Amino acid sequence: MKWQDVCEALFGPDHGIVEQDELLRGSAVFDGEPLDVLGTTHHAAIGYAMALRQARAVLDTVQRSPGRTLLLLVDTQGQRLRRHDELLGIHRAMAHLGCTVDLARRRGHRVLGLVYDQALSGGFITSGLLADACHALPEAEIRVMRLPAMARVTKLPQELLEQLSVANPVFAPGVENYVAMGGVASLWRGDLAEALRRSLAQLPAEDRRMLDGVARGGRKLAAATVQRVLDAA
Repeated sequence: MKWQDVCEALFGPDHGIVEQDELLRGSAVFDGEPLDVLGTTHHAAIGYAMALRQARAVLDTVQRSPGRTLLLLVDTQGQRLRRHDELLGIHRAMAHLGCTVDLARRRGHRVLGLVYDQALSGGFITSGLLADACHALPEAEIRVMRLPAMARVTKLPQELLEQLSVANPVFAPGVENYVAMGGVASLWRGDLAEALRRSLAQLPAEDRRMLDGVARGGRKLAAATVQRVLDAA
């Protein structure tokens, strides 16, 4: 779904969201309250400059609109793989972006993520996955690494990884698997405005992703492992 269709379904045709060089930004009114929107489109690659532009937008919301809800619309192919960005310090720029989202949450902003098209790798980690809760459209595409690339990194045969991905969501791409692992809270089907309303009302007070992963059978050991570490501390 195009970002224009998503915004119109959420806020009506008179929303104030605009695109500039693959960056989505603006404000809308939802259920009588102002809400800020930040995101990317056209499968944007998150490079040094884009990360800083997004971070600036988050900080503007924190500074100018205390407590205002922030909706992150995610459509990214991941971090930009260019030497230019590496030399400029893309890792620090993306870390800065993540810190601004964390700051917004600590300052009392409700931060919600929505993967409406594509979410890959670091571009997803520093945006939607840092929200209080991240949701997705059923037709969205989410993955961290393709199986051929995973085979090269892990030195495991691709055939083995394909077999594992059938029964283990950790090895498999797709929104359903991310729901099973707890990384995506839910899929928004049907009335998107009602889905946003429900998600805001049910926004968790704490990070439930590991607990959801256990309950949904997609990520069974993370919560237990963290608890063992805490018990041993």
